[in-house]
Amino acid sequence: MKLLKDIIYGVRIEEVVGSTNIAIEYVAYDSRKVGKFTMFVALKGTQVDGHEFIDKAIALGAVSIVCEELPAEIKEGVTYVKAVNSSTALGIIAANFHDHPSEGIKLIGVTGTNGKTTSVTLLYDLFRLFGEKVGLISTVVNKIHNEEVESTHTTPNVLDLNELLSRMVERGCKYCFMEVSSHAVHQHRVHGVKFSGAVFTNISRDHLDYHGTFDAYIAAKKGFFDMLPADAFALVNADQTHAETMVQDTKAKVHTYSVTSPSEFKTKVIENSFQGLHLMIDNMDTHMKLIGDFNAYNATVAYAVAVLLKKDKLEVLAALTRLEPPAGRFQQYASETGITAIVDYAHTPDALENVLKTIKNIRKGNEMVITVVGCGGDRDKGKRPVMAEIATRLSDQVVLTSDNPRTEDPDLIIEDMKEGVAAENTPKVLAITSRREAINTACALAHGGDILLIAGKGHEDYQILGTEKVHFDDYEIVTETLKKLNK
Repeated sequence: MKLLKDIIYGVRIEEVVGSTNIAIEYVAYDSRKVGKFTMFVALKGTQVDGHEFIDKAIALGAVSIVCEELPAEIKEGVTYVKAVNSSTALGIIAANFHDHPSEGIKLIGVTGTNGKTTSVTLLYDLFRLFGEKVGLISTVVNKIHNEEVESTHTTPNVLDLNELLSRMVERGCKYCFMEVSSHAVHQHRVHGVKFSGAVFTNISRDHLDYHGTFDAYIAAKKGFFDMLPADAFALVNADQTHAETMVQDTKAKVHTYSVTSPSEFKTKVIENSFQGLHLMIDNMDTHMKLIGDFNAYNATVAYAVAVLLKKDKLEVLAALTRLEPPAGRFQQYASETGITAIVDYAHTPDALENVLKTIKNIRKGNEMVITVVGCGGDRDKGKRPVMAEIATRLSDQVVLTSDNPRTEDPDLIIEDMKEGVAAENTPKVLAITSRREAINTACALAHGGDILLIAGKGHEDYQILGTEKVHFDDYEIVTETLKKLNK
């Protein structure tokens, strides 16, 4: 329980109606979670305006309302705080309410179109090997040391984020590695949170359904580095065109990493095979179980961040050799007949091209590459033909199918994808709406030595059909199907 006046300290306030000397037991931005002695923060979301639920929140027991517009009727016994911006106010309120947990832990945020999940997972696993108590906030799962907490967003709402960080601090976690999405920055979901370091992996077309333009997407990513304090570090990929843009206004100390360009933390790929990577990191030889040039970048991020957090270079390299790839990231299964199935989360053009080029570079001869790929519904339509073009250009056979169609017609999504298929590649394309049937067909087409890529969903164990989430696991289906075909 805290006093309202302490919880709103630091918020940009235009007006207060009522007493700030009242006790608050809970803060909520969802009216369904309001109870007695609650502060309700009315957010103007992309789909719902929380101001419409102020009366409901009061009826459920809210004693304080934070809003951008005061309601026409002021209820007696309720304190109204009119803020300049409710979303940024929530960030400060969340930090105050949970006693600023981000100041009690070294919080490292990773942003970029691709590589976020792998990078933070590698860092979490790496620091666990060092014997540290560590937190993880990712698309796949959130962890408080060894306790798993369900993940519903790449980056949680700032109130949930502060609660998670608070629990980490209580459990003695010294570090937390966290994905930071462009949505989160734009929606102020990391406002008021203190980061000790930030990483920029790469940027390519994604989320234009939300941001509108590529420039706006870049600006959202840059906003994360703009908010860093002077005692933080900013680690950027020097091989990326927009790396300098990310840090041009940051107060943090800038460091660089790369695979091809000159940089502070430089990696060279010696060998890339289905058995893993042979790398020279910082002029030191190491082997990793990760596969693909894109994972050379992720490994370099893990190495560089650990070194910037004062870990011994040789100990870091030794620990890197023990790390496993995260689930759904170039996850492999070898059938008894010699078919290699790869399940990967590649759901952007850049990620799909990276995975297929990796396969092309390490295939040995006449193996067929068969790709199963779809595109999500209610998302950026512009990348659909691009995804199909990449798949058909770099594969021998392609099965276009559903991903998470959501409220769109999956057949129409596939038609959008077909627009990117060049005439000469049309014979190699099949369109099968059912994702299960598409995977089964791809397995039936494969022979010993062939390579199957099931792209787009990776770690996800569900499919969103309409508004319903049903169980669906690419890895589970492809392995079961290949086992049956072996019999």
